[in-house]
Amino acid sequence: MRPRFLDRRDAGRALAAELLPAYGGAPGVVVLALPRGGVPVGYEVARALGAPLDVFVVRKLGVPGREELAMGAIAGGNVRVLNVDVVRALGIPRDVIDRVTADEQRELERRERAYRGQRPPPELRGRTVILVDDGLATGSTMRAAVLALREHAPASVVVAVPVGAPEACAALRSLADDCLCVRTPERFQGVGLWYENFAQTSDEEVGELLKG
Repeated sequence: MRPRFLDRRDAGRALAAELLPAYGGAPGVVVLALPRGGVPVGYEVARALGAPLDVFVVRKLGVPGREELAMGAIAGGNVRVLNVDVVRALGIPRDVIDRVTADEQRELERRERAYRGQRPPPELRGRTVILVDDGLATGSTMRAAVLALREHAPASVVVAVPVGAPEACAALRSLADDCLCVRTPERFQGVGLWYENFAQTSDEEVGELLKG
């Protein structure tokens, strides 16, 4: 096994090979990719599985001054999920939560317009959702995505990434119905280090991949 993936498409093919025995051709499967970097990975996964591909735009609600710490998340369809434990422990006022939500809602709407245009979001109720990104570092955004996705009542949520920090993958296994991390290097240090080409994915590339 090579120490690094060539790029996100190469990583997607490796991830698809791991998912294929359980989900290839299975009814009711949909692949949702976290934009932007998860979309090239998700494209290869969806193609291999014979499943539709879409984006799941989720915005983490970071604690002001400690943005890496999620106090909740928002997603399309006016879904907002709060991490009550964090909110209570830090005594975060409602007006602060609402202000951060408003800021992130504007960015979420911008991204959905850019990626989806007039195309409606997929129906997720009762489906098996494979939630894909290019890697897990802290896992905070993916955790937020899983929590927000639960509000759409899928049958199951499967987190799937090519590479992740061992502790982040372990944490997601307790939150999602299944979590597949192809590689969990002990000396993780960062997602980008496990790719030979980790150039930023553009909005234009996301749009093209979603068109198929």
